[in-house]
Amino acid sequence: MTTDELDVFFPRSSAPATRKMGLVVGGSLSKGLTVKLNAGAPVEEMAVGRYVVIEGTEMRFFGMITDVALGNTNPMVESAPPDVSDPFLRQIHQGTTVFGTLHVSPMLVLDTAASEPRPVKTIPGHFAQVRAAAEEDVNLVFGPEDDTHFYIGQPLDMENIQVNVNLQRMAERSVGVFGKSGTGKSFLTRILLSGMIRKNAAVSLIFDMHNDYGWQIQTESRQAVKGLKQLFPTQVAIFTLDEESSRRRQVQPDFVVTMRWEDISPEDLEMLKSTLDLSDQMIGAAYTLRKLWGKNWIKRLLDAGKDELEDLTAETNVIRASVDALSRRLTKLARFNFIRDSWRGDSAEAILRYIDKGISVVLEFGRYGNALEAYILVANYLTRRIHRLYVERMEESLGSAADEPRPLMIVIEEAHKFLDPQIARQTIFGIIARELRKYNVTLLVVDQRPSGIDEEVMSQIGTRITALLDNERDISAVLTGVSGAGSLREVLARLDTK
Repeated sequence: MTTDELDVFFPRSSAPATRKMGLVVGGSLSKGLTVKLNAGAPVEEMAVGRYVVIEGTEMRFFGMITDVALGNTNPMVESAPPDVSDPFLRQIHQGTTVFGTLHVSPMLVLDTAASEPRPVKTIPGHFAQVRAAAEEDVNLVFGPEDDTHFYIGQPLDMENIQVNVNLQRMAERSVGVFGKSGTGKSFLTRILLSGMIRKNAAVSLIFDMHNDYGWQIQTESRQAVKGLKQLFPTQVAIFTLDEESSRRRQVQPDFVVTMRWEDISPEDLEMLKSTLDLSDQMIGAAYTLRKLWGKNWIKRLLDAGKDELEDLTAETNVIRASVDALSRRLTKLARFNFIRDSWRGDSAEAILRYIDKGISVVLEFGRYGNALEAYILVANYLTRRIHRLYVERMEESLGSAADEPRPLMIVIEEAHKFLDPQIARQTIFGIIARELRKYNVTLLVVDQRPSGIDEEVMSQIGTRITALLDNERDISAVLTGVSGAGSLREVLARLDTK
């Protein structure tokens, strides 16, 4: 009799053969489940963040361990512990008088017949078996590695099990990568972007503040790691604001980005309000000057003499002190060599030409990466231009999918500087986050201070990938709108530093 014939009479269990951990002994849907560990399941081998499966009577539940505790059947054990110097006595007490417990948050209902897991609306009954999640269980949730799913790592304390994410689904909404400084946000972001490029899920425009994504990166141990350009030479182009820095690093950029003074608008200065210490009066003066002098108002202000400024304040309601202060602040921008009086090219159009070909663009800032005002100015200007062109193209396509522009994901670092609650409603980045890919543009925000991002914008971030956070406000911001947020706090607070 063959193996297949034996299966007819003795069908194999559909559940993966993983070690049983314990039984459900209490809990609720809102607060999670209490699991009593089996005597043979050592407490020290349990870890918060590990995935488990609860075998209910009719359903299988996918959950996460959020806490580990010790229990006993006799309170006297705590005040008068028994003598356990004898290994045999220790073994008798463990699992009977004393035992371990887990707090498990049920997250999904697994159903092999359904196309995808369902949200949890109930809980398993008493004494339901709990076991460690197997690879098949994790694949039911995230998906197996295939043409659409990309391997990004392993679950916490679960070796030999892959987490594969559907990058096309991920790119449909904005993505956030959060974590305190030094936790590896840039490396994780580069993995995600590699998957986007490899699976052709979306084209990316990466504002690379510290040259972490383009050609080559050095780890803290001074090891060289290939950047996106070396990994995908025909699918990635390097743009630079600092050609001299690129030459020093032996990088051959595909394009050198340049701006003109007339490209800078008062709207761009509003983004720089805190960085350049601009008052409301200065911003108001900027709008007045542009209306009066036209596009080249900044250059004219910087070159204006005393008599011209006196005539200006006499003819308008602009306060002279505000104009003088605005001029001093804008002088800081004059040290940026990428801003010129005139230039025939168009950096936004050049980026779009590459994007139209399906080529992702990494914009390196070189030495200007340490100047936050340069990063904010360039990212805001280029994103505003590209978004406007995308809106025009989407409207021209009139619903024809073949004529729509390629899905574009814009990557920004120090995202709280762009998405601060005071300015997020007006900035182009806040608009993109709220549009939910209406015009085929989404964001990938990288930040160490998620609490500084507007709550409405955070609520629109569909996928949040989080490394260690030790600030309570940052943890609360990341968990905004997440079911079971209270129990997940313990998991986030105990992540490894890398």
